[in-house]
Amino acid sequence: MTNDAKKSRKIKLIQGNEACALGAIKAGATFFAGYPITPSTEVAEQIAEKFPPLGRKFVQMEDEIGSISAIIGASTVGHKALTATSGPGFSLMQELIGYASITEIPIVIVNVMRAGPSTGLPTLPAAGDVMQARWGTHGDHSIIALSPNSVTETYTETVRAFNLAEKYRTPVILLLDEKVGHLREKFDEAEASNIEIIDRPKFNAKGKYVPFENNESGVPPFVSFGQGERYHITGLTHNEEGFYSSKPEVVTDFIKRISDKIENNVDDIAKIEEFMTEDADVIIVAYGSVARSAQETVVEMREQGKKVGLLRLVTLWPFHDKKVAEVCKGRKLVVMPEMNLGQMTREVQRVIGETPFATICRVDGDLITPEEIEDKIIEKMAELKEVL
Repeated sequence: MTNDAKKSRKIKLIQGNEACALGAIKAGATFFAGYPITPSTEVAEQIAEKFPPLGRKFVQMEDEIGSISAIIGASTVGHKALTATSGPGFSLMQELIGYASITEIPIVIVNVMRAGPSTGLPTLPAAGDVMQARWGTHGDHSIIALSPNSVTETYTETVRAFNLAEKYRTPVILLLDEKVGHLREKFDEAEASNIEIIDRPKFNAKGKYVPFENNESGVPPFVSFGQGERYHITGLTHNEEGFYSSKPEVVTDFIKRISDKIENNVDDIAKIEEFMTEDADVIIVAYGSVARSAQETVVEMREQGKKVGLLRLVTLWPFHDKKVAEVCKGRKLVVMPEMNLGQMTREVQRVIGETPFATICRVDGDLITPEEIEDKIIEKMAELKEVL
């Protein structure tokens, strides 16, 4: 690195929630509406401080329903918009996540997960909202949910959340947990800032604007309100012009399109990382803060000569069936540690067939340690009478 490059570096010790706010700024977000809730409050605090000097809008709303309503409205007039919350607030947002899905309005929802249900353990981590992120709103729909595990990755995945929301005209959920949100790590903003920024698909102004056109890409162009086109938005099932329709063929084509635009692009959307998997007898599947413990387990067991690898899910939804199956099927053992009672476990088991499988679940607010994962691997391998 040159001396000039070293001088231009902006190395800070920052929190995951602060990195999320910085990522939103980098992505071009210009509107935030939210309501304070532990452990996500620092996201709102940082944005409240940083947005106004940049000419961007911060609004503290009366509740979480008002918050998501406001960012949907802001997005329709051209803002890249986000809100931040935790489990109880995320529950309140579910109906309007469905509205954003059916109206194809891009927004980002940051959910810094804590233990539940209800008020639960407000200051302690969990991953109990994973299935709520996928199925919390009613009806058939697809969703994008991302799960970073470090401060720098929180920054980059926040940017990617906006990119995916804009590219696919859909709500995107960023699932942190309390430990990632409150973790402090070294962050090099200059190094992390070399990221592509994607904006929503534009109308080329040739011919009639069809706001919900069933085009080849599955993603219609988006003309913001006030930019020269008049069209209708409704939470009802609708035709390509945006008006209500109950015709079976119209409804089927529409619901399939808004699902397929995500599910058919899983290779583009679903980010998965492999660590020492090529020759591994045992694969650990993990995400979020637990993946940090899992990676340490892999390093420690490799030092002992034991062939263990890690498959880390950075994108939880859409779930990449093919990739997970390719990496995991046929191994001596697959182990999945989760800070819930096994929500993603069901997805992994579904695609790996008869491959031996073990889980480690914690819901008490304590982290799963590398030692716990190693002990589970040794215990299960002995039970299977397999040599590691």
